[in-house]
Amino acid sequence: MSKPKMANPDDGLYKPGTKLRHIKTGGFYRVIFLANIETTLEPAYVYESMQSHDFWIRPQSEMEDGRFELANH
Repeated sequence: MSKPKMANPDDGLYKPGTKLRHIKTGGFYRVIFLANIETTLEPAYVYESMQSHDFWIRPQSEMEDGRFELANH
């Protein structure tokens, strides 16, 4: 049985350290890296709120679907 290909930490559209703005809420976030969701192995971003410093995880497909834009914050 071969091991599935895991996400490379900086393979996504957004690289570690990239600052983003959520279009709907206006919140600012910093990308930590790209990881895998354990149960599905789906690639997902780990990112940090620049306001509250909470950490979040969102599937790569959602993160790259236009909900976020590059920020100059």
